[in-house]
Amino acid sequence: MDRDDRDDPFGDFFEEIERMMNEMANGNPGSEDAGFGSATHVDAYTTDDGVRLVADLPAVSKEELSLQCDGEALTISAASDRREYDETVELPVPVDEHSADATFNNGVLEVVFDRDDDSASIDLE
Repeated sequence: MDRDDRDDPFGDFFEEIERMMNEMANGNPGSEDAGFGSATHVDAYTTDDGVRLVADLPAVSKEELSLQCDGEALTISAASDRREYDETVELPVPVDEHSADATFNNGVLEVVFDRDDDSASIDLE
């Protein structure tokens, strides 16, 4: 696509979308990352109360997703007859894995955890 991006404040944004679309379109069916491109975009944010993780998973259905958390990392897996995807994301702070609240809408996974405040105080003698 030919554009004059010199005055376009969204140029970088559109270039990233084009890159992701090209990666998805050029994926080899049957390869490990078919439909996902070479890298899935995952961000983890700390909040006052916990951790919020957002992952872009294009061409994945809710039924294909599996999530596992051990309190320090979240593993995102998706499997179908055409592809398999597995990624472990280290969380920025320890979380209470039992507090997870996950939503998946239009290829965007969002998982929210409470922080794990299970620290013990130490008495000095």
